[in-house]
Amino acid sequence: MKSKVSAVLKAIISVALLVVLFSRVDLARLWAVAKDASLVWLAGGLVLYLLMVLVSAWRWGLLLRAQHVLIDHGRLASSFLVATFFNNFLPSNIGGDVIRVADTAPAAGSKTLATTVVLIDRGIGLLGLVLIAALGATAGTQFGPDSGVAPSLLWAGFGVAAMLATPALLMPQGFMRLLQPLRVIHPTWVDERLGRMTSALARFRETPLALAGCFAGALIVQAVIVFFYASVAHSMRIPIGLPELSVIVPMTLIVQMLPISMNGFGVREATFGFYFSRLGLPLESALLVSFVGAALIMLFSLSGGLVYLMRIRGTQHV
Repeated sequence: MKSKVSAVLKAIISVALLVVLFSRVDLARLWAVAKDASLVWLAGGLVLYLLMVLVSAWRWGLLLRAQHVLIDHGRLASSFLVATFFNNFLPSNIGGDVIRVADTAPAAGSKTLATTVVLIDRGIGLLGLVLIAALGATAGTQFGPDSGVAPSLLWAGFGVAAMLATPALLMPQGFMRLLQPLRVIHPTWVDERLGRMTSALARFRETPLALAGCFAGALIVQAVIVFFYASVAHSMRIPIGLPELSVIVPMTLIVQMLPISMNGFGVREATFGFYFSRLGLPLESALLVSFVGAALIMLFSLSGGLVYLMRIRGTQHV
């Protein structure tokens, strides 16, 4: 019941924000610009999103190999595609992580190990996102003093996250002691899983190059996403460049992480509108870049649904 109420509230917030935004734009002009979008540039955006998936799968593979779990890149990319489908067509992105864990647990020999790898991958990705946002906000003088989130706050967030992550990797046993209160749930079950997590973190400590490569991959992923939205904007001849988008896109992704809307709808568009208005661009432009970008991502993620259907059929035939 609690989860249902939460989903309803998120849907209400998303719808309310979208209603307010659409009430302030000329829908006829919105459609006129959208229907003349360049298909070549939109196709280029899809290629860039594929590149993002491939780099993300490569990052994931680095972390798995650090745990002596060998899975070929093709299988990981396929799993990431399916996860992308679930992330875009379920109310939250937890479903995608469940797919990734389920796909790698057999090879890892442990759901706890597979989950730990996915969580580390998520954490490093978040660090990369906050760093890009901090760099963009610091260099993004074109927005003036009213730039939404202060660069100092982003740098502080990055510093705090890095400080929390460092003890977990350098002193995993000490970090796991902080989780000992969880033993009240089920001592044997919790002890077994904390032991596996400690071993996994210790192996990451022994393979710093894997963590560094994963972090570099996270920065590449964020850069590719910026180019993706630049391609979307260029397809509709919206005059916004990479320097501006290098601030807007990371900030939009951070705001979308707030659990207050349905898959970021409404919140994402409002954030684009906020920054586009600071550049003197109409709200129609912000909504077009946001919605067309989201539509392309959902279109691309259908390939993950196809992979999932083929997987189910293959299981049924066995």
